Amino acid sequence: MEKLLLIGIDTRSMLNSALQLNYDVYSSSYFSTSDTPQIKNQKIILNESENESCGNFDDQFDGKTLIDISRDFIDEVDYIIPISGVSPSDFKKSDSRKILGNRDVKDIENKFRFYEKIKDDFLTPKTFSINDIDEAIEISKNYDESRFILKPAQGSGGYDINLLNNNTDIQINKGEFILQEYVEGISLSSSVLSTNMNVKTAVNTRLLTENDFGIKNSFIYIGNILPLTCKSIMADVNDVDSINNTMNKTSENLIRKFNLIGSNGVDYIHNENGLYVIEINPRLQGTFECVEMSLGINMLYAHIRACQGELIEIPEPKLYSYKKIIYSPTRMKYQKIDLDNIYDLPHIGSITEKSEPLLTIIDCDEDFEKLYEKVESSSKKVNRESIRYQLDA
Repeated sequence: MEKLLLIGIDTRSMLNSALQLNYDVYSSSYFSTSDTPQIKNQKIILNESENESCGNFDDQFDGKTLIDISRDFIDEVDYIIPISGVSPSDFKKSDSRKILGNRDVKDIENKFRFYEKIKDDFLTPKTFSINDIDEAIEISKNYDESRFILKPAQGSGGYDINLLNNNTDIQINKGEFILQEYVEGISLSSSVLSTNMNVKTAVNTRLLTENDFGIKNSFIYIGNILPLTCKSIMADVNDVDSINNTMNKTSENLIRKFNLIGSNGVDYIHNENGLYVIEINPRLQGTFECVEMSLGINMLYAHIRACQGELIEIPEPKLYSYKKIIYSPTRMKYQKIDLDNIYDLPHIGSITEKSEPLLTIIDCDEDFEKLYEKVESSSKKVNRESIRYQLDA
């Protein structure tokens, strides 16, 4: 039996799908939630235990460290699938041959290089590579009618993105940050499957950030709702069919331009000026389980087959699906919460720090309003329970 390694921040959802396939499955992850399948060949960095803090993810996680501790797995397996948090660029050249997915992603993961590649062919925010805050402020003075944001040249999840103003205080090292035009609008995303020959958009989604939930100017990723319809877009938009068609065409053209294979995501901002390309995620995306629920397919199988040259038949969405990540509103000691639509659960008694990811709500329904109400009701309950089990700072 062929051996398959899943490696990334959290492998839970992909593990569930991999265990349905004919592989000897290996897993290396940062998190090991209590609902992560336990398998023979498994490495975990964060071993949660009672009365111990899970710490601050942004300070503690490093993809290269995860690769280093997985050296014996990497040597042993036939295939590797890097997921969020681990870049194909971090693998040795000899190991990268085992990757099922994209291997050369340097012009995508670096946001300034990506901008340089697409600026002449696609609508995208003006982007500059900067050396320091003073340079950023000087550049912004040339565009009186534009606002700008600072973001890492490489990164994901919406972390460390800040609006530029005269009081901005960020330490910038050369080549690590970009200055980008701030485009206000509706956040959207495409999930695309492709082989070397064929490209097909599987589904479009409403992308959600903290900004959508009242945390002004916060771009941290919260989740997705799919498929994209006049209801799930949650905005006063006249022609969602036209938006879907434009997204399909643009996403597929981008995937062809960069010769990507497997499952990839394309993020956008839509406003009255059109559809702005923000970035490509050249790997399996956070919409993984939502796509599986809505389309009724095994996304890991679809990804693997596409990498091996076969594009599976992509069915029409059967259900709405909604994913919402809950960030802990307080420093709390986790206790069991009686809900059937929560995932990525901490171990009982472990301590989650304030504003760190606590768990994920994922649900589906034929009726959008019922689905939205279920997820938001669960969200309120999780937040109440978090406060109930609050610890002193």
